[in-house]
Amino acid sequence: MDRLLNFTTGMSLLLITLVLISVRRAHIRVEYSVSWLIASVAILVLSRQQRLLEAIAAQLGIVYPPLALMLLAGCVFVIIFYRFSVIISKLKDDNIALAQKVAILEYHLQTIRPTDSVK
Repeated sequence: MDRLLNFTTGMSLLLITLVLISVRRAHIRVEYSVSWLIASVAILVLSRQQRLLEAIAAQLGIVYPPLALMLLAGCVFVIIFYRFSVIISKLKDDNIALAQKVAILEYHLQTIRPTDSVK
């Protein structure tokens, strides 16, 4: 049990470090890094607080507490992935709308100045 929790602690610390480095280098925006930081800190706390983890495992009806931690971590990451899927879908729709507006503007510019294209 301790080996798995120690591994989970190390991975959560690694994730926190990677997110902070990515924010510092502007590879990820701050508003998107908050979800990752909250999730990794929660996993870090649960992997270090065995009594809390055991209480959560008992509430979930899971005999092996680290399994409860992995289940919770998986659920949190699925929620984060869903949130980012929604954001990406909205950005794609906005991108399509923007491309359509640019095409309309180009068409209007060509119809306003037909003599420029003849020269």
